[in-house]
Amino acid sequence: MVTPLVIGTIVVALVFDVINGFHDAANSIATVVSTRVLRPGQAVIWAAFFNFVAMFVFEPKVADTVSKIVRITANDPTYVDVVLTGLMGAIFWDLLTWWWGLPTSSSHALIGGFAGAGVAHAGWDALRWEKIVSTVKFIPLAPLIGFVCGYALMLAVFWLLRRARPATVDRRFRRGQLVSAALYSLGHGGNDAQKTMGLIVALLVAAGVVDPNIKLSITDPKTLWIILGCHAAMALGTAFGGWRIVKTMGMKITKLKPVGGFCAETAGAFTLFLATHSGIPVSTTHTITGSIIGVGATTNLSGIKWGVAAKIVWAWLLTIPASAIVASLCFWAVRFLRMHF
Repeated sequence: MVTPLVIGTIVVALVFDVINGFHDAANSIATVVSTRVLRPGQAVIWAAFFNFVAMFVFEPKVADTVSKIVRITANDPTYVDVVLTGLMGAIFWDLLTWWWGLPTSSSHALIGGFAGAGVAHAGWDALRWEKIVSTVKFIPLAPLIGFVCGYALMLAVFWLLRRARPATVDRRFRRGQLVSAALYSLGHGGNDAQKTMGLIVALLVAAGVVDPNIKLSITDPKTLWIILGCHAAMALGTAFGGWRIVKTMGMKITKLKPVGGFCAETAGAFTLFLATHSGIPVSTTHTITGSIIGVGATTNLSGIKWGVAAKIVWAWLLTIPASAIVASLCFWAVRFLRMHF
């Protein structure tokens, strides 16, 4: 049944997608801005466009994974509170880390919030551990794959263009970065927008609006609005950008030239394409950070500001438990209000 609470929770989910795009805009544009290929305003519009068109490229396999992280009972309105408070935990952590300028994972904040609210409602048995394990495994794997790909691609470019003039290389890769930034934004939109889709599906199943076995498709009018709404919300958030985190990602970790930006974005895009095709909700933040460090490591390890990288890693490690704790507190607060008012 579609109640005002269900509608309100869908609105909150779309607001989270806007914040996700705003918070993670840096992932897509940090390198292209730091190399001065595009100005920040141009870069966010470029990224937002490709965030949106990702809906036509990727199957919603990630959405299916996220919708099944918590065991949802069909036609059980109490699970609507699980989705709502899970979103509240994720939004709180996203905004807090945005204010601190830390590029934490909106994806892991969402998963942590959803899982924390589920545990608060029905205990540890509420979780589908196989879904969580596949996500947690990619906390180290996503940046590692990005690092290896970025390192290998940068070395290959160095070897192939070893006799080229620096000015020629710079000119070519300034153009190439437009393509690599587009590919990365495509992967970012494809993976991240689907996480909120999965949460909305879980909400509608709990409310008894849709069948638990529903499959998202842009050709199905019953689910098109979910896909369209989530991608549009993320693109809108990206268009507003997040300059605090852009400075951390593109300027504080290591100094990049256009060739380095191209290799980092291409390595990150490859990782995201692979994960999205496999239905694994990964952190776009982790991925691009690993790629940037991999590129920087080819020239000078001492040029990487490991102190900044260490702060980022600590933020990553805290994201899932912190958002889970906030979400569980929100759930108990909502339950208390229901019982006493």
